[in-house]
Amino acid sequence: MVSQKTTQTIASAGLLFGALCWGVVWYPYRLMQEAGVSGVASSFYTYSLTVLLAALLFGRHWRGLFKQPASIFWLCLVAGWTNLSYVLAVIDGEVMRVMLLFYLSPLWTLILAHFWLKERVDAKRLAVIAVSLTGAFIMLWQPGELPLPSSRADWLGLSSGIGFALTNVITRKSAHLSIVAKSMAVWVGVIGMCLVFLPFQPLAFPTPATFSLTSWLIMGLISLLLMAATLFVQYGITHIPVTRASVLFLFELVVAAVASYYWAGETMQWNEWLGGGLIILAAVAAARAEAA
Repeated sequence: MVSQKTTQTIASAGLLFGALCWGVVWYPYRLMQEAGVSGVASSFYTYSLTVLLAALLFGRHWRGLFKQPASIFWLCLVAGWTNLSYVLAVIDGEVMRVMLLFYLSPLWTLILAHFWLKERVDAKRLAVIAVSLTGAFIMLWQPGELPLPSSRADWLGLSSGIGFALTNVITRKSAHLSIVAKSMAVWVGVIGMCLVFLPFQPLAFPTPATFSLTSWLIMGLISLLLMAATLFVQYGITHIPVTRASVLFLFELVVAAVASYYWAGETMQWNEWLGGGLIILAAVAAARAEAA
């Protein structure tokens, strides 16, 4: 029998590995973009590969696939947009800026949980909201302009964070769903969202035959990263306290900061460092308030 300490160690390692995956997954997607494959097309193929691989590994979980509750449809829809918009944002925008806008999600979770789940908003949660908004204001501030997202990537990153918050709330109301069912819903949701946006892409949709061996290897790598990140994170948050899980997952930002600096030559301005620091502080405080 595995001890609780061993289980928590494995769960912590799983969260760190998931954070590592999400911190670097933007890079192979950019390689696909440079090869002439849009983010929507590459997302369609990578998530399709993920679903096929998951079907082989977790085939027994496909029983009763069409007998799922209605909430799984909303999980597919919202999580599909969350993941697709995140990919499109990190392809086109500055990685750290997009991720920090995404990490405003605890703010939206508190607001949605209050109005949808009727959860109480106390002084601690109000402080989290205030710190999050202050961080966003500082990070988005530009002389002579309103502190609003200034690019398509900014808006996508912000909307992805809102989608992630909504996904969290839907997941809370869908506690009866298994980890595999929730993961499948996310992956299938991205595929569906890609199909919605494909007709509006300026480039023709590439057929499987148009990809080189290198492109298939890159997409295969992305699929493995996506599956591993999803399953390890789900396992981690199931077996360790939410506060610890949230703090460990901030490792994603460290990985992304190092990777974007060395692989893409991206750096942050002083206001992005300061605002981002406040957003991270608010994320940790939100997790502590959630656990209280």
